[in-house]
Amino acid sequence: MSSVLAQLRQQAARQPRRILLPEIDDPRVREAARWLAGEGLASPVLLESHSECSGMETFSDLDNEDHWRKQATEQAAQLNDCTTQEAADALQAPLVLAAALLQVGYVDGAVSGSLATTADVLRAGFKGLGVAPGCDTVSSFFLMELNDGRLLSYADCAVVPEPSIQQLAEIAVATAQNHRLLTGATPRVAMLSFSSKGSATHPSAEKMQQATEATRLLDEDLLVDGELQFDAAFNSEIAAAKAPDSPLGGAANVFIFPDLNAGNIAYKITQQISGARAVGPLLQGMAKPWMDLSRGCSADDIVDAAIVASLMAGSS
Repeated sequence: MSSVLAQLRQQAARQPRRILLPEIDDPRVREAARWLAGEGLASPVLLESHSECSGMETFSDLDNEDHWRKQATEQAAQLNDCTTQEAADALQAPLVLAAALLQVGYVDGAVSGSLATTADVLRAGFKGLGVAPGCDTVSSFFLMELNDGRLLSYADCAVVPEPSIQQLAEIAVATAQNHRLLTGATPRVAMLSFSSKGSATHPSAEKMQQATEATRLLDEDLLVDGELQFDAAFNSEIAAAKAPDSPLGGAANVFIFPDLNAGNIAYKITQQISGARAVGPLLQGMAKPWMDLSRGCSADDIVDAAIVASLMAGSS
């Protein structure tokens, strides 16, 4: 295992948190739950019992299940401005119940999406959990660990199809904050385009220029530059030729893509061709750590998402 991911696991093991895994019908989830419990990385919590996960806490087996379900129902009714009965009906969906239980503090974080689509995970999160105070944009990022050990963050790769200038800025700031939290590195943010510093004239390139300025307004201390092509943001020699005045100097570690097409394609190419490790999509902007997964995930991916949820819970 890489040193960076090993360090994240060590951090999580110092204070194991309660992480809900609602998709227990998936054998990958059961394997991840056993690993999390066995290694002391987290305290996995299940919605339903399963013979392969004996000894783990199960919501349906709780003596005070009715107490937590009532709290979750009342919270969901308030969140969605609906009747208690309507909220109770919504909580029949396991993912919505999981999100509501996270909201009322039954667990510290939750991970789903090995079986459900990202759209379903998001809808459940909105219904049961809600967004963070003051948040206008829920987005996602991937931690991408390259074969040489470098850890990058890519955003947005799963949620916002065509982000506005302001949304791009909010995605950049949120991703930078989470990159610092998880890696300990100072974020160096590149706003990506097919153009570098005016090398092409097009509304798309101008949009990324404006998004760069909007990002600086949101966080004046953040090191951010754009618009930049990926090579000018990533490679110091190419940066010297294409963007010699860029403060990033070809050493960006946070990459903000102009739209979901670019972000999703880029992370999959990085993962499939170079063999990079992709952890995510990690949702940001929800009220509490509510993690999504790719349906092609491995048990290791689920473990890593649970660890990220645990670390994010500890930072709030």
